[in-house]
Amino acid sequence: MPDTYEFALYEKRDHVAYITMNRPESMNAIHWAASGELARIFDDFATDDDLWVAILTGSGDRAFCAGNDLKATNAGTNRPMTEFDRGFGGLTDRYDLFKPVIAAVNGWAMGGGFELALACDIIVASDRAKFGLPEPRVGLYANAGGLHRLPRQVPQKIAMGMILTGKPIDAAEAYRVGLVNEVVPHEDLLAAAGRWAGEIMMGAPIAVRGSKEGAMRGLDRTMREAHRGQARGDYAWLNRQESSLDRIEGPRAFSEKRTPNWLGR
Repeated sequence: MPDTYEFALYEKRDHVAYITMNRPESMNAIHWAASGELARIFDDFATDDDLWVAILTGSGDRAFCAGNDLKATNAGTNRPMTEFDRGFGGLTDRYDLFKPVIAAVNGWAMGGGFELALACDIIVASDRAKFGLPEPRVGLYANAGGLHRLPRQVPQKIAMGMILTGKPIDAAEAYRVGLVNEVVPHEDLLAAAGRWAGEIMMGAPIAVRGSKEGAMRGLDRTMREAHRGQARGDYAWLNRQESSLDRIEGPRAFSEKRTPNWLGR
């Protein structure tokens, strides 16, 4: 059975963490308390060596996450999300998490909800999904990384069109512009996300984390510096991979024509 929090569900199964935002009556909008719960969940995922991949989704059929809970903000019961050093939903400012995170977007991903999806490594979308940053239409701006992640993940003109107008796009358009990895029928969403997790776990966990670390940290550097950083030992997980038991197991399993038995160390 999953561990149940007040505003989220958290289940660990076969090296996969299943994290579900659980406020369906509010389209899984996140207020201060919900963000704090998600931060604790992602802390646990980050530190549990038996967890290799996470899948983040929302409960119900309407929404992945509608973003910041504006009703709580208007009522004065919200507190600044900046109190969490891991960002909105416990994820958007978590730049040291090199375990892969998959967003399974089951409906509306708006504002902070879209920013959570952008902070994931892979997005699998239901054919009902929609994505947008509508903050300017309510006198706000996307403050959880969306203004910076979106132009890095899709062509600039498409990103600026979404940012400046606040208009959402549907799953088919998101796939066309390269924002999502796959669009599937709504009822197949979690199975598809699980398939992506399984394919990731065909690789050695430390090699996967090192690959994510190198790719993400390299984005802040020139191509030359990013590449040379590997030789200098700038990437901690790639360094760990060099001396890991899985580095021995991989070539051995290949030569013996069998499936590797990854140990994650």
